Amino acid sequence: MATYRKRPRRALKSEINVVPFIDVVLVLLIVFMVAAPMMQTGQIKLPEVGQSSQVDVRPLQIQIKDDGTGDVTLNDGQGKVETMPLETLIAEVQQKQAENPQLPVVISADKTVKYETVVMVMSKLQAEGIKQVGLLVQQQGSK
Repeated sequence: MATYRKRPRRALKSEINVVPFIDVVLVLLIVFMVAAPMMQTGQIKLPEVGQSSQVDVRPLQIQIKDDGTGDVTLNDGQGKVETMPLETLIAEVQQKQAENPQLPVVISADKTVKYETVVMVMSKLQAEGIKQVGLLVQQQGSK
């Protein structure tokens, strides 16, 4: 007959094992470090064309974003950037062009913005007497 020895029972430990927690935190840290540079906020994705002409003067740039607010952003080329409704924008552009009649105006719209919105902004500007209105695009391969 074989005799079996009874093993002594181990006492329960009331400690938290933090090693798996540290592993999870390190993996999350690596994921966020890799993903963070890929996040681009507040930038406009311009449509691309093969060739575009360069302008000599810093034009007034109207940025139309696809954020659903209906507001547009005016960049005067001097570092002043303002977000405003379309009616205020037209008055602001007229004031800037009164100071410099040769100042061109370019519209840079996010490529997800409806074509109708861009054309509406252009037609309102031209209806108010602003004649030099163009579109800003990005050349292919220059991302």
